[in-house]
Amino acid sequence: MHQNKYIAISDEDEGYPLETFCIPRHYTDDLDKVLVPCGLIHDRIERLARDIAQDYKEQPFTALCVLKGGYKFFSDLLDKIKQYVRNMNSPTGVISVDFIRLKSYEDGGSSGQVQVMGIDNLMTLEGKDIIDTGLTMASLLKLLEQFNPRSVKVVSLFVKRTQKSNGYKPDFPNKFIVGYALDYNEFFRDLNHVCIISETGRLKYAKKS
Repeated sequence: MHQNKYIAISDEDEGYPLETFCIPRHYTDDLDKVLVPCGLIHDRIERLARDIAQDYKEQPFTALCVLKGGYKFFSDLLDKIKQYVRNMNSPTGVISVDFIRLKSYEDGGSSGQVQVMGIDNLMTLEGKDIIDTGLTMASLLKLLEQFNPRSVKVVSLFVKRTQKSNGYKPDFPNKFIVGYALDYNEFFRDLNHVCIISETGRLKYAKKS
């Protein structure tokens, strides 16, 4: 659905200077640039919410949040969807919410193994965190087949271009980005903007062996 409504950020896009935005002081040496300002993020979420509300205005669905990186996107998206559903006077909408946690990243790269936690009463998929190599989402979609959903649609705030990609693309829309609940070893989730982590930040917050 709506695959022609992506905003493409080119590989040559260097982002915006940190000093032009409000950045937590404890992260100023750990970031290179602001790649996506929070205002743009919220505007895109509002448009995604409108598209989803219109597509599902005559049928209920289950919204599944993939933790941890997806929680902020999921919460903001769900709030907007509910607003549109109320404004359309639709008798249906989000009738249930569930959560799942997938872990496959260490020090900014995929560990090669996906750990799945919190599976319960899954029917359809309507919310998701960032898609990188496609390994995590492909594994989740395969796992969801056992629940026999009528349909599964994936919402992603970002789709990353990478040579490691297995070709998976979401139904909705090689810098390592952090912020807006996207982390690097559990740091940077408190950033409102999506930023490019610096080499200093990578080294500072890398897991010690």
